[in-house]
Amino acid sequence: MPDPVPYRLPRTIVPERYDLTLTPDLGAASFAGQARIRVNVTEAVTEVVLNAVELDILTAEFVSSDGERLTSSVSYDEPEERATIALVGTAQPGSWELDMTFTGVLNDKLHGFYRSTFCDATGTDQVIATTQFEATDARRAFPCWDEPDFKATFAVTLIVDRDLTAISNGAVIEDLDLGNGKRQVTFAETMPMSTYLVAFVVGHFEQTEPVVVDGIPIRIASIKGKGHLTDFGLEAAAHALHFLADYFGIAYPHDKIDHIAVPDFAFGAMENLGCVTYRETALLVDQAAASRLELDRVAQVVAHETAHMWFGDLVTMKWWNGIWLNEAFATFMELLTVDAFRPDWEVWVTFGIGRSAAMMTDGLTSTRPVEFAVGRPCEAEGMFDILTYQKGAAVLRMLEQYLGPEPFRQGISRYLTEHSYGNTETTDLWDAIEAASGEPARAVMDSWIYQGGYPLVSVGLSPDGEYLTLSQRRFLYRGDDSGELWQVPINLRLSADGQVKTARVLLTEESTEVAVPGPLDWVVVNAGAWGFYRVRYEESLLQRLRAVMHEQLSPLERLTLVSDTAASMLAGHSPVTDFLSLVEQLPAERDPDVWGAGLGPLGLMDRILSDADRPLLQAFVRRITRPLLDELGWDPAPGEPERTGTLRARLLSVVGTLGADPGVRDEARSRLELYFANPATLAPDLVTAVVTIVAYAGGEDEYQLMYERFGAAATPQDQVRFLYALAAPQVPELLSRTLELCLTNEVRTQDAPYVIGSVLASRGGARLAWPFIQQHWDTIRSRFPGNSIPRMLEAMSSVTDAALARAIHAFLDEHPVPQETLVAQSLEKLDNSVAFADRVAPDLPAALQQR
Repeated sequence: MPDPVPYRLPRTIVPERYDLTLTPDLGAASFAGQARIRVNVTEAVTEVVLNAVELDILTAEFVSSDGERLTSSVSYDEPEERATIALVGTAQPGSWELDMTFTGVLNDKLHGFYRSTFCDATGTDQVIATTQFEATDARRAFPCWDEPDFKATFAVTLIVDRDLTAISNGAVIEDLDLGNGKRQVTFAETMPMSTYLVAFVVGHFEQTEPVVVDGIPIRIASIKGKGHLTDFGLEAAAHALHFLADYFGIAYPHDKIDHIAVPDFAFGAMENLGCVTYRETALLVDQAAASRLELDRVAQVVAHETAHMWFGDLVTMKWWNGIWLNEAFATFMELLTVDAFRPDWEVWVTFGIGRSAAMMTDGLTSTRPVEFAVGRPCEAEGMFDILTYQKGAAVLRMLEQYLGPEPFRQGISRYLTEHSYGNTETTDLWDAIEAASGEPARAVMDSWIYQGGYPLVSVGLSPDGEYLTLSQRRFLYRGDDSGELWQVPINLRLSADGQVKTARVLLTEESTEVAVPGPLDWVVVNAGAWGFYRVRYEESLLQRLRAVMHEQLSPLERLTLVSDTAASMLAGHSPVTDFLSLVEQLPAERDPDVWGAGLGPLGLMDRILSDADRPLLQAFVRRITRPLLDELGWDPAPGEPERTGTLRARLLSVVGTLGADPGVRDEARSRLELYFANPATLAPDLVTAVVTIVAYAGGEDEYQLMYERFGAAATPQDQVRFLYALAAPQVPELLSRTLELCLTNEVRTQDAPYVIGSVLASRGGARLAWPFIQQHWDTIRSRFPGNSIPRMLEAMSSVTDAALARAIHAFLDEHPVPQETLVAQSLEKLDNSVAFADRVAPDLPAALQQR
């Protein structure tokens, strides 16, 4: 018999039902608990081994179904986060109950059962208790079998102060006043689910009246005083619940769903069954004052978490190697859901920006497969990244578009139906899709899921014009490929002799040929732009495509063309002038995300140029943006498309910062003054742009204004907006002040690492932020949530100074971070930025001057 894996629990005891009672003491930052866990003993045992950390188990007794009682003693294995309950006697196979009492600490680390604080309308500090258990932190709240395939039902009771709200996974079935200043709130038993999905929230909350969708009540809970910010989130939640139940063909699998905004939260949101928790910015919003992008974020996060009720909660991965499928599919479904909710937002086009960012990571030698073997649960922390969410969703969309939306949907419904309340491997999904579609989904997807990277598909036309040659090789920013091949589902659209035709090709070998049905006018490889690969056209084909890009290419196809050209430039496959020439075609563009793909690399160029040469880039930016900006004006026209407001904001922001346009900066100051006096004077889409311009070009007075507005923010979006404005100035002393502010209680620990990262990513801030990070490293590591440290360090990829890059490498070599792969990727991006700077810096001024 093989030795047991030290980080996996024995299978000799399987939990079936938890009956939990917890009594949090918010003032003392502690809690007491009782657990009665019904288990099935599969073979005779003399000990019970389960997970517990930062808990003190006071009593433990094992009781059989026929009344036999075994007393015990408890010991702890802190490194493995386990408790062993040694029984006085032997427990024979059958049904038993483990009865325990225990105590624990409400920590301030934003994981497990933790406390969050806020200041109420009277200026009084208030404390709430809430949970965040994914991946393995339920064991900090109650002793449990804290592995995803140990599914059980949960019956939760919370004993709380009389004036506090208590929320958990199930609906309230009893609320009893105990007569001692306490209430005992009992919740309905859940369906079988994993421990990481259990949740309880206690504090001064207000809840909306329920909206009933298909018989399921939906509510939003927020701290008192923010109930007026819930209308849009409630609307988005109602749409998502109905849309998803209809798409899956499976009713929502629980009795209610509460969406809860928490002041301190390390992630964006968490899909606890029926009790979803969020950062405030991801759920609460003033619909009348919010930008389209702010509303879009709320709608997408709500849809993402609602999708998890089926994909993740109803059907769950067996082990953490499968977490990608939970998150990738929820990302895919959030886009599908919001696209149906607000079609005019064109969220699939916006997703092209996120997909391009994933391709930047996946073009590194330090990338990873979407799914990889996970041993200890902590190894799964590296999966909560852009490859899981954006690449995973992108390859699912690629498969859906290749197979057809309906066969794909049928396969998903089959998968969820067959595995309801169970645990699965990735192959179970492919099997269901194959059964529904008749297509070899597993063979196609294996190369995308189990192999890191993606292909560059090169396209050439034969000398006689009768066929196209498609070939593949791995795309890398630097380094040599090892001959990897993918099964590449290619959708072609071409015009031959004036007739537009489509074709579908599965490229499985290094190259293949496709017949052209007449004299070729132009061709789009990756038609629809759903493929997770880059395309390199031979020069003649590229010129033909660029000539018709605004007439024949969709916005997402144009975005992909810009993104592929930028990647080719960054990798040194094409000169910077190719990219600049393509950007010069943007004045005819009306899509904000295509503009975003073109403007992004200009920020990297700004960090490369000397102070003396920066005016060349500033003039180039003004020349390509001002004609369209002048056409659009500052104020929205009646009836204009919603995305036009986003385009206007994007252009203004870049002209007022990177373009250093004095007229735009003056107007921004004037508009901000009017906005502070009367918010109705400024379109919501423009608020962040105007604030950023004023902060970027401002000095002490503007900084103080942003600081005051940050402290007095009326909405979560305002708070974030003015906080990040403190990282925008170009004055070193002001940036230093912002860095110091991030280590005070004025900035929540959920936000501070990202603000530091924003300073590190800026042209003038890198040389300040990195020494600050080094000097305060121990404080940063102990103060901020562990998952936020590699996110903060991602900003170092914007550094282009070789000496600073060496210092960063040296420091991180001596101070490793647990999320090694994420940090290695950021370091490789840093090296790529430095290499790009070295390569183009000598010729970039002349290239800009010649435009």
